[in-house]
Amino acid sequence: MEVYMVFTDTKTPLSKMIKLYTRHPYSHVSLSFNRELNEVYSFGRKSANKAFSGGFVKEDLHGALFQRAHCAIFKCQVSEEGYAAMRVFIHKMEQRHEQYKYNLAGLFAIALQKAFEREKAFFCSQFVSEVLQYGGIQVSTKPSSLTMPSDLFDAEQFDLLYRGAMEDYSFFEKVHLSLQEEKCLAEVL
Repeated sequence: MEVYMVFTDTKTPLSKMIKLYTRHPYSHVSLSFNRELNEVYSFGRKSANKAFSGGFVKEDLHGALFQRAHCAIFKCQVSEEGYAAMRVFIHKMEQRHEQYKYNLAGLFAIALQKAFEREKAFFCSQFVSEVLQYGGIQVSTKPSSLTMPSDLFDAEQFDLLYRGAMEDYSFFEKVHLSLQEEKCLAEVL
């Protein structure tokens, strides 16, 4: 079985700030259970135009925030048991999604090399690292609260599937933005 890591650069102010610190081309990472990317999970903004209102999200990669993003998509082999454990972990979060918050303090703690964990709070790479661990995949010796997208990007267990514009990903269904989504995207950027 396979899972997919989706690394993105959405070009938002927060994304630019993260990239300035990490010096890595991608500031966000999500996890998908299929290569069509129609079931994608992460911790991020709950609304495209509210950067600091975040938590557990099932991302819509057809939405305004991601439509013009650059991305890198990796796949990773996982056992059936590991795949099932990952699905259960995420399903439990999805059932109680309103209880989960974005670990913004933890994101800033990385700059100080200090692990900062809050109950039911994650940032994107911390979340993906945790989910992978539930699936039996250890990508770093760092605790998940210190894991950055670049640590996951460089993991030997992952195989690059695609790199380029999100809209050009061959397994991605083409969707055109509405006028309202175009306006929202302009506000975000």
